[in-house]
Amino acid sequence: MDLHEKALEIHHRLCRAYGCPIAYFHSLDPLSELVSSLLSHRTRNADSGAAFKTLRERFPDWAGVAAAPTTDIQATISRVTWPEQKAPRIQAILRAIEAERGVLSLDFLTELSVEDARAWLERLPGVGPKTSAAVLSFSTLRRPALPVDSHHHRVAARTGLIPSGLAVGPSHRVLAAQLPPDWDAQHIYDNHEVLMLHGQRCCFYRKPACVRCPLLDLCPTGQGLLQSATGMSGTDPATLPV
Repeated sequence: MDLHEKALEIHHRLCRAYGCPIAYFHSLDPLSELVSSLLSHRTRNADSGAAFKTLRERFPDWAGVAAAPTTDIQATISRVTWPEQKAPRIQAILRAIEAERGVLSLDFLTELSVEDARAWLERLPGVGPKTSAAVLSFSTLRRPALPVDSHHHRVAARTGLIPSGLAVGPSHRVLAAQLPPDWDAQHIYDNHEVLMLHGQRCCFYRKPACVRCPLLDLCPTGQGLLQSATGMSGTDPATLPV
C-alpha cells in the first residue's frame, strides 16, 4: 500500500468512525475567519471563541479594531494566549489588507486559485499555512484547502503518512498531495476534521488508546507501543487500559 492508498484508507475508516460528511462548525466571512484563526493559536477553543465574540461586540467593525489603541484590543482579547502579541499582529494585518486592497475584505480570494489565495494570505505578517488553509476552508469561501493542526499532525506522523520529524508547517503540502486532486471542499474539510477528532478522542498525545483504534493495523507506532506493553507485562493487548 503506497501513501496515497494509505491516506485514503485512513480517511475512509475515520469517516466511518466519526461520521462524514461533517457539518462546518461556523460560517464566518473570510476576514472574520482570519481574525478568529489568529486568536485561536495555542488557545483553547472556548477562550478564543469568547475573545472573538467580545471583540465583535465591543467594536463596530474590523476598521474599528484596526484603529483602536492596541492596549484596548489586548484587554478585549485577554483570555487568549499571548494577547500582547496577538493584538498588535491582528491590527497590523488588518491595516496591511486595507492598504493593499483599499477595503477591509478578503472576499476577492474567491477569484484566485487555492494556491494563489494561500500565497497571498501567507504574505501577511504572522500568517502561515495552517491559518491560510483555515481561512479558505472554514470561512464562507468553502475552498478545498487542507489545514493541519497538532492533533491532525500527530495522527499523520504516528501512522506514517509523514516522517516523524516533519514539522506542522511543511506537512500541509505533503498531506494535501496525498489526497485526490478532484476532491471538493467538503471532502478536504472532512479529512482534516476526522484526523483531528481522532487525535482528540483516541490518538492522545500521552497514552494513546491503541487497543480501540480503527487504524491499528496501519499504524507502526501503535503496533510498537502494544508490542512493548505486552512484552513487558505478558498480558493480552485487549486487557490494556485505554
